[in-house]
Amino acid sequence: MSKALSFRKSSSRAAKFAAVAALSLALAATVSPAAQAASLGASGAKGLKHNVLTVSNGTRYVQIDGKTVDFRTVVRDLAWSPDGNKAVFVDGSSNLVVSDADGSNRVVVAKNPGGQNWNHPTWQTVPAVPEAESPARNSIVFVARTNGVSRLLTIPVTAVQGEPREVHPSAGPGEAPLPQTGNIWPNSGGRNGATVYANTGDGTVYIQDNYLRSQTGEVAKGSQPAVSPGGEDVVFVRSVKGHDHLFVKARGAKAPKDLTPNATTDYTQPTFSPDGRTIAARTPKGIVTLPVSGAAKPVVVTSRVGLPAYRG
Repeated sequence: MSKALSFRKSSSRAAKFAAVAALSLALAATVSPAAQAASLGASGAKGLKHNVLTVSNGTRYVQIDGKTVDFRTVVRDLAWSPDGNKAVFVDGSSNLVVSDADGSNRVVVAKNPGGQNWNHPTWQTVPAVPEAESPARNSIVFVARTNGVSRLLTIPVTAVQGEPREVHPSAGPGEAPLPQTGNIWPNSGGRNGATVYANTGDGTVYIQDNYLRSQTGEVAKGSQPAVSPGGEDVVFVRSVKGHDHLFVKARGAKAPKDLTPNATTDYTQPTFSPDGRTIAARTPKGIVTLPVSGAAKPVVVTSRVGLPAYRG
């Protein structure tokens, strides 16, 4: 089977942020804990507004739907559960944390043992396949960097100071072994468990299909990938003539499409909206959005600079 982006046959079976001045402005607009509870729900679920853009910038303040929410702890690399009810992030001690949507009810899923840099968690949900006696799986995949070497780790979302295990990408039968180190920037589609990541050694984006058994294939040369909620498209970053462009590759396509062919700035850290139709990305002047089709140019939707993500 070709290593070009076919997204693996088994995938098709699934029915698949700043300067002090800016921070001061953010503080002025910070939503009070009471208001957070009212808008997000005391448990992070009731009254929850979905399909909204969020921006985290390594502080305790997260922009959610244009409002600054105080998570009351450092938030790095914020990501969301598929339903938007839970957040996962790395705290100031480099621990892996899951919380409600307003940062309350925090649980340390995995405690950093020290000497490691943990980053970029993603929520991976794999549906059950009763006929194959394969149970549903709900996990966090993230990066651990130790002594300059990066590896992908995974741990169940329900763990409490649990022990992560290493992810071992596996190629299909007869194909060359895949790199086990240098793997970074994982992102999961949410509904079917397909996970993309980039490898720093060969500069390649890979997609891992986790539906029945884990198999991994090449997508294209690039970095900072994200997979659409249904697993149909992968967006990633590639340098072109001195700027970082956004490319998207659809399942079955022979070549990726440049969504920012006339870029005069850098577009990085892309992510998909929950409906898979819109991409948000970071620029030096804030977060932009653009359609996956490439039918319109990127539009700045917030001047806050940080990591964009969509909640549920």
